[in-house]
Amino acid sequence: MIALLFLLLFLFVNSLVFGSVPLSFSDVIGLLLFQEPRNLEVSTIILQFRLPRSATAVLAGVALSLSGLLMQTFFKNPLAGPYVLGINSGASFGVALIIFCGSLFPLGFFFSGVTRIAAAFLGAVFVFVLVFMISERLKNKMTLLIVGIMIGYFTSGLVSLLIFFSRASEIQSFLFWTFGSFRGVGFNQLAYFLPSVIVGVLFALWAIKPMNSLLLGEDYAASMGVDIKATKKKIILSGSILTGTTTAFCGPIAFLGIAVPHLCRWFFHTSNHRVLFPAVILMGADIALLAEIIAQLPGSGLTLPLNAVTALLGAPVVIWVIFFKKNI
Repeated sequence: MIALLFLLLFLFVNSLVFGSVPLSFSDVIGLLLFQEPRNLEVSTIILQFRLPRSATAVLAGVALSLSGLLMQTFFKNPLAGPYVLGINSGASFGVALIIFCGSLFPLGFFFSGVTRIAAAFLGAVFVFVLVFMISERLKNKMTLLIVGIMIGYFTSGLVSLLIFFSRASEIQSFLFWTFGSFRGVGFNQLAYFLPSVIVGVLFALWAIKPMNSLLLGEDYAASMGVDIKATKKKIILSGSILTGTTTAFCGPIAFLGIAVPHLCRWFFHTSNHRVLFPAVILMGADIALLAEIIAQLPGSGLTLPLNAVTALLGAPVVIWVIFFKKNI
């Protein structure tokens, strides 16, 4: 755990150093220690661009990884991820709807970053409310899993229809959003993103003890005095908040939520959520920062799609899970 914490600090500093404009470690460390920068350009690059980007990567890594842990435990499915309830499809629908409105009413308002974030968040909230209402009527959580997947397919179909009636420029804008990115979030947006992640983490923290009991089955958990219905609400609420806000601010980020919980189980050789909870938080932040550094292609002036990098990092883990899931 200490190694993961030091790795987080190391990667965070490196994410501020590397980019299209190379900076020195002394510049970054000095600015973080509130020393006077050698010139205004260095201060601007770090404070206005790289620091918000790195902070966003940490928050997104924490949120998606923790949400993935919640979903895998709740559904007892090693391949369940933060998007299993269709929350990301709802966010995508909100963004696609804004794009379609922009094609009908050519106003710059529809393409501003704040508007896209708001639309994605409202779309995620809509799907969350729908899933939550359905979960109240369903006793079987596997049925809820199927319903969540079907809702995701349905909203994806609506997105396809909206994109079909959009112009090429709007389609390209939506495509870039689906690549995922930590770059579009500034300090103004972080003021909303950070509290949302904290709320989601607190709900997850509230569910740690019941989740340990759920590992042995719902009947055992109920015999130990666990309120299954209340626990289900906490898990769905926490997972939806963490996934919905991250998708709204960063776009759909692939594989982090599925891969990180399995890596933590493997490294720590435990299924105890009291250990996995902090481990997932630290490792999720580490891998998100690593993916962001790789995506920057330091020194090249190019930027890779973030989802391409997370897929290259996460897909081998998922394949490993498929082959060895009996031992996890």
